Amino acid sequence: MGIFARLRAYFFAGVLVTAPIAITIALAVWIIGYIDDQIVPLIPQRYNPDTYFQQYLGVDFGLPGLGVLVLILTITLIGAFTAGLVGRWIVRFGEKLLDRMPIIRSLYKLTKQIFQTVLQNQSNAFRQAVLVEYPRPGLWAIAFVTAETQGELHKLLERDTVNVFLPTTPNPTSGFLLFVPKEDIKILNMPVEDAVKLVISAGIVHPGDDLAGIDLK
Repeated sequence: MGIFARLRAYFFAGVLVTAPIAITIALAVWIIGYIDDQIVPLIPQRYNPDTYFQQYLGVDFGLPGLGVLVLILTITLIGAFTAGLVGRWIVRFGEKLLDRMPIIRSLYKLTKQIFQTVLQNQSNAFRQAVLVEYPRPGLWAIAFVTAETQGELHKLLERDTVNVFLPTTPNPTSGFLLFVPKEDIKILNMPVEDAVKLVISAGIVHPGDDLAGIDLK
């Protein structure tokens, strides 16, 4: 291997190491900065540490992450308050008011149900990574089982089906909800996290050779 080929290999090796770290740091800084810009102006000056930096040190310095800390503390205090008797009464009263607003009511109930499902079940929101035939027989796509099909849908389909979320690439937050018969699904042995990486990377990041599925019986 010549010196230029070796330098080229070293360069790409360095990119593989530094690029993910740099992108992660940049995203973290952007998110923290955005939250700070929204929250810090709402803090009264007497309680804002930035004010004391200016008054006593003469330095115009913004404490990084202050808005994030205030947001976390505020959400925690709200959670503690609503866990009490008075807090629960206020929440029920507010929900009754929202229940009288047709469009707002539907949006609130949907949002609440999604957050309850994700936060209560945590990583179990996606139970299993699977393969489904989509968009036509012979072509396969990665999807995630979210629940057993129940209620009216289960009765109408007259088959044992599961609710499957089929994400789009490279943005897995959007996708399609499918009701798939169990016998038409192949379970993947890979963890859900690896399947998500495979979807986001459009197949570039491969979790390994453990891709052979087994029929869901």
